[in-house]
Amino acid sequence: QEWKNTVATWDPQDFCNISKVVLPTDTYWSPPIFILERVNGQNSNLDYMAVMHNGSFNSTQPFQVTLTCSLVILKFPFDTQTCNLSIASFLYPVTDLVMKTRRTPAEMMKDSQSYFLTDGEWKFTNLSIIEHIEELDDGEFSVVTYMISMERRPTLYILNLILPTCALYLLDMAVLFGPSSLEEKINFQIAIILGSSMLAVILNNILPTSSNKPPVIGTH
Repeated sequence: QEWKNTVATWDPQDFCNISKVVLPTDTYWSPPIFILERVNGQNSNLDYMAVMHNGSFNSTQPFQVTLTCSLVILKFPFDTQTCNLSIASFLYPVTDLVMKTRRTPAEMMKDSQSYFLTDGEWKFTNLSIIEHIEELDDGEFSVVTYMISMERRPTLYILNLILPTCALYLLDMAVLFGPSSLEEKINFQIAIILGSSMLAVILNNILPTSSNKPPVIGTH
C-alpha cells in the first residue's frame, strides 16, 4: 500500500540527509483494508511502514488468506474457473478514500506467475483488475477487484477416470453384441456392473462437490 501525507514531510538536508525512516504501523494513520471474499487467513508480524521525506508512505503486509469462490464444473475436468479477490475499505466512503492500482494487469500477471505453484492441479492463465464503486448502506465505497482465471490440468483425471469409464462401456458393448452364449453374457454383464459400481465410488471421491450443477461426466 502507498499513500501520501502532506503533513509528514521534512527536508533531508536539515536531518543529516535522512530521506527515509521506518516506523511502527500504529505511529501514523494507515488505510484499513478488507478482503470481501476472505474466509480465513493468517496475518504477518511485519507491523512497520516506510516514510519518505516527501510524505509518501509505503506499507507491505504479506499474509496468507483462504477465499470463497463459486465453481462451475460442468466441463470437468476441462474446466476453467474465475475467482475474485476484492479489496475495499468500508470505513471511509469514496469521497475520503479512493483506491488505485499502481501496476498494470500485465505486470501483475507476470509477478503472479512467478509466485504461483506450477506443480499443482491448477494452471494460472489470466489476471485482470477492475476498479469500481460499490454502494452499501446509502454510501459509496472504492473497491478494487482482482479476477483470477485458472485452468485445471486434466491429465490425472483422463488416466484415472475417463479412460477406465470408456473401457468399461466398450467392453459392455462388445459383450452385448458378441457371439458368446447367453449365460456367458450374463456373467460378463455382472462383472461389468461390479466394475462400474467400484468406479462410481471412486468417481464420487474425485469429482468436486462445491458446485450447483454436477459435471457432465457425473450425469451420464
